[in-house]
Amino acid sequence: MAQRKRTGKPSEPVEFRSQALAEALERQDMAAVALALRNGNTVVPLIKPGPRDKPLDGGEVWTYRDPNTGDIALLLFSDAANKPANLPPAVGLQSPAWLRSFLKRYESTITTVFLDIAGPHPMQAPPAELLRALEA
Repeated sequence: MAQRKRTGKPSEPVEFRSQALAEALERQDMAAVALALRNGNTVVPLIKPGPRDKPLDGGEVWTYRDPNTGDIALLLFSDAANKPANLPPAVGLQSPAWLRSFLKRYESTITTVFLDIAGPHPMQAPPAELLRALEA
């Protein structure tokens, strides 16, 4: 069986994107971003992908550590196509429950969260602010 390449067509079985998050980021509307994160999946870069047939199960999330300060950032994307090529190639699709749990667990370690860091409409938020939004 031939491997299916990521073409961005909506006919693919799993879409690594969140239209609601993309629209909220385009408007730079934090309330809409919070709603999108609370109600939809988020694309995250992975060091090690999970099982291929279970995109919501597993994988080791990649975080960025600033070499000068040691600060750690979580990068979230509205679409896998927005992930810069210099990041690990694998992506995962994570649920709102996963994001809430991850932020709670690493709240004291993660200094910031970048959303679509390379555009087209980047935003940045402290983990505590996103946690409040996810728990609202």
